[in-house]
Amino acid sequence: MKRIAGLFLVGLFAGAITLGAYKLFFEEDNYKWVQADQNTPILSTSSLSTSAKGAGINEVDFTIAAEKTVNAVVHVKNLSTNKGSNSLSDFFYGFERQQTPQIGTGSGVIISPDGFIVTNNHVIANATQLEVTLNNKKTYEAEVIGADSNTDIALLKIDVDRPLPYLAFGDSDNSRVGEWVLAVGNPFSLTSTVTAGIVSAKARSLGRNQSFIQTDAAVNPGNSGGALVNTNGDLIGINTAITSQTGSYVGYAFAVPSNIAKKVVEDIMEFGNVQRGLLGISAANVNSQAAIELGLDEIEGVYISQVSEDSGAEEAGLQEGDIIKQVDNILVRKFSELTGYLSSKRPGDTVDVVVDRDGNKLTKKVTLKKQQTVILPTTGFMVKNLSDEDKKTFGVKKGVKIIDVPEGYGRYDLKNKVIIAVDDNDITNIDDAREHFGEISRYGRTSFTMINEKGEKERLILQ
Repeated sequence: MKRIAGLFLVGLFAGAITLGAYKLFFEEDNYKWVQADQNTPILSTSSLSTSAKGAGINEVDFTIAAEKTVNAVVHVKNLSTNKGSNSLSDFFYGFERQQTPQIGTGSGVIISPDGFIVTNNHVIANATQLEVTLNNKKTYEAEVIGADSNTDIALLKIDVDRPLPYLAFGDSDNSRVGEWVLAVGNPFSLTSTVTAGIVSAKARSLGRNQSFIQTDAAVNPGNSGGALVNTNGDLIGINTAITSQTGSYVGYAFAVPSNIAKKVVEDIMEFGNVQRGLLGISAANVNSQAAIELGLDEIEGVYISQVSEDSGAEEAGLQEGDIIKQVDNILVRKFSELTGYLSSKRPGDTVDVVVDRDGNKLTKKVTLKKQQTVILPTTGFMVKNLSDEDKKTFGVKKGVKIIDVPEGYGRYDLKNKVIIAVDDNDITNIDDAREHFGEISRYGRTSFTMINEKGEKERLILQ
């Protein structure tokens, strides 16, 4: 037995000597030394840097952004009532359906220490009462300062006796696809929920000619109006929508970029409504087939199919057939990128528009103008503000010109006439027209006072 143990130890010792000799004299080191220069990529590991862009999820610290955000995100409760629809028996016998209380919930972001809160318009729509609950469980009644259905942004205010934690708007134009982001909100009434993901895409239109940030951070019902922040805790978006066949998160969510939300909030505070600066063009959707038919070499950019009369685009010399490639420092590959950037601008702002015209790059300085045309509620008339030439032709100083009408009004010969009054209300411009046409009852009597090209007054009575 002793002999066997001795042989085993001798063999083990000899094997160790042989392996050590091989490692020392025969095996080559498999190391490669690289001299770093401008063209050499430098790989970072967690032992060297945890802040490198493109680091793995285990190397990114989300805690600072989460701590900055959770106390600035609130729970919004919408209290409303619903009567339901009346039946014929209700109409004939005077029955009135009992009002049913409804409760909707969402999120909001405190944007100032004195209690201003931004949220989604659909979160507060039709509310009879709004309650806001902070992260510390304190509840306040909120007032709607203003809302914009086009961008789905609303501004609320709560009265507070001490400064609140808040988030400042970041620059959403600087956000990058692939960048880490956090979504903070109250899904399913679970307060202060933080989820992480990346920016999946930018300038998504969702069929609304609007620009959204797409992210794969989990967003569910109740997150609407909450914060989308980067890893520094900068507010770069207001979570707004998801695409889902089930009503719950399935992989993609969308946020209104902070530059758009900030502009809407500032307009509501200063003007009471949103001031939209328009370029004054119509754009064609150019795909490969359309590019061939138009003789274009490429399809990236916005193809101008029409330039509006008296618009900033016309005054700057933009033409039909120009392809918009860039606005200021923003590259434009599709229409939603153009509208997304212009949504952060106001009438009177000037932008540098780079266009491709027959292969030549031109830069035009365009002053944005107010909306000049609108489709009026109730009637569907399309009207525009009067140009100086219109005022001279019709001999008027105010009114709106009818440029199109629905088929049902075709027999009245209304096109190219100027509406100067509706009932007893004077019409100065499209803002007046939109307001007073919105007050028309479908079941009452309404009269329009108009001027034709001969300067003669006409009156149309609808009942």
